[in-house]
Amino acid sequence: MDKLAFGFWGVYFGTATLMLAGSALGFSRSLHRISLNAGLSATASSFFVIAFLGGLPIEEENTLARVLAHIAMLVSGFLAYLLFSILGLLRGRKGRLQTRLALTVLVLGVMAAGWLLPPVPSLALGLGFAWTLGVVALAVSLRSAYRGDRLAWTAVLGVFFMLLAMLGLGWIALVRGQEPWPVHAVSALAGTAYLVTMAAALWTRYSYLIELHQVMALGPSYDPVTRMRSHTETGQMVGDIFRRGREEPTGSDAAGTPDADEAGEAGEVGAAADPAPPAPRRSGTVVGVMVVSIGNLYTLERLHGMAAVNHALFVCAGRLRRAVPAYIEMGRFSADGFVLLLRDCKDSGQLIRLAHEVEARLSKSVVLNTSLDAARRESEQTRWRAEIGVGVLLVSDPAARASSVLAACKAMSRTAMSYASRVAWLDQTSGEAVELPVLEAA
Repeated sequence: MDKLAFGFWGVYFGTATLMLAGSALGFSRSLHRISLNAGLSATASSFFVIAFLGGLPIEEENTLARVLAHIAMLVSGFLAYLLFSILGLLRGRKGRLQTRLALTVLVLGVMAAGWLLPPVPSLALGLGFAWTLGVVALAVSLRSAYRGDRLAWTAVLGVFFMLLAMLGLGWIALVRGQEPWPVHAVSALAGTAYLVTMAAALWTRYSYLIELHQVMALGPSYDPVTRMRSHTETGQMVGDIFRRGREEPTGSDAAGTPDADEAGEAGEVGAAADPAPPAPRRSGTVVGVMVVSIGNLYTLERLHGMAAVNHALFVCAGRLRRAVPAYIEMGRFSADGFVLLLRDCKDSGQLIRLAHEVEARLSKSVVLNTSLDAARRESEQTRWRAEIGVGVLLVSDPAARASSVLAACKAMSRTAMSYASRVAWLDQTSGEAVELPVLEAA
């Protein structure tokens, strides 16, 4: 095989490896069916490629031809079944059983007919059957696409590339050692395109299941713009946490924020100083509260409309979800912000570092669409940067009220927009919101 051919096939197998890694990640997050489909699709396709490139340990040509004929029939039948599953054509148990039975009988029938032919014609029969089954899958995908299934258009492209790759691999197997390197290049690129399109189709279904899981968990309180708890649901969540805190025994009295006495021991703490937040009192459970506010959404709405605002919120919420650990609860708070809660905040430095990381992530610029018209979307865009303010509060007072805590934290987040670090916390000595600079690594 030519060195260029090796390079093109290396791209294909690298893509297959990435697809397998992605399916393993999805499986670890309990999306078993989608992950299994992705993994099996990549594995079956790669096995087909390896076999037809001569990777099987079979020296005898006639035996190899019959084995390749069987592989072509079995893999094509299996991939056709996976495609029907991705397109949602096998929704009922009866439909799945009938499709499995029909494909099994068809594949076994053609395999039996292949034994009536010499080895090389049998291989040609297997390739013809696989290509015919691919054409049927292409027709089914087109039918679903014309009926309005947008996912089917991705499947149409995938099946087209699969047919092209199968044609090239069949050529390679039939004229072993005599094929020019462009045949390898076209086959490898077509196979890579097939994997990419199938991964895109599976990701569409994967993201749908993620959103469905959130909708099922939150019900009417799910906010489709940010894909988080809605403002109402967030308020209920915070209220439940603080009510539960009042019901738990807390030992001695506690302060609502870092204690003034402890702050005084570390030195004078005022608005002009660089405060280092002291550790909260050990008695009771400390709840870390963080409110993130976006200060320029109103201006964005006045300039570009509500569609641009929704896009901005969508992007900011996505960045926030990626920056925040899974054990921190969060939700949408008011029309221009988010709230994050850490139930048992034993390390205030952890919350502070997270506040700075959130501010840095959400402050990055983004290109926003300003039109709902798809034809004009690329021409009507604007680069926008969120003006972020983060308010941080440590609450250990069992009598603290959720509404008061959120109002105070929201006010601090507004004040933080005037600070260089964009992060503020409440100084107990002065009773004012003060800047929280970035902590140096120890």
